[in-house]
Amino acid sequence: MVLIFLSALAVGFSGSMMPGPLLTYTLRQSLSSGPLSGFFITAGHALLELALVILIFIGFDTILQSPAAQTVIGLVGGALLIYMGLDMILKSAKNAITLQTDGNRAGRGNMLVSGVVISAANPYFLLWWAVIGLGFIMQSYNAHGIVGVGVYYTGHISADFIWYGAISVIVGKTRRFINQKLYRAIIIALGCLLIFFGAKFVVDAVSNLL
Repeated sequence: MVLIFLSALAVGFSGSMMPGPLLTYTLRQSLSSGPLSGFFITAGHALLELALVILIFIGFDTILQSPAAQTVIGLVGGALLIYMGLDMILKSAKNAITLQTDGNRAGRGNMLVSGVVISAANPYFLLWWAVIGLGFIMQSYNAHGIVGVGVYYTGHISADFIWYGAISVIVGKTRRFINQKLYRAIIIALGCLLIFFGAKFVVDAVSNLL
């Protein structure tokens, strides 16, 4: 189960570290509301993910044990992971990934609720859980049952809390961010990791066919 946790943590970082609406919101709220903003925002994000894990797990309880479903999910999820990894690497190599902290003050609302709403409004986030997340949940469930699913979820949200929490503290306290070259290097490394997991998904799916 340690491997499940570490895998979830690594893949979670690959998603949370990519620039997106939740990261942008966290940066702005950290500048305007202080270093704890990221933790409240991530709590809302984690609650939505918990709801999705439960819905996916219950809705696909029978399908999870179907070899045909495992093959389809493995092929589609693996292909998407490989694409995402390549996209991260190419954008980093072309210096197309940047972060901006313009200091614009975000509206004063409940940050926990905002974490839920902003995440739910992101189609990439919903697609990730509907395809890739289901694949990881299926593997965790097959290995250790419901406990494995809980371990995967814990590892996944830990990455969110660590990354967004760190950003919130750094930006909120020092108004600085990590070096852009280092950031792009991290993205390239995580892109390679996504390709590895994607290839593993595809190989496992092909093995099921054989």
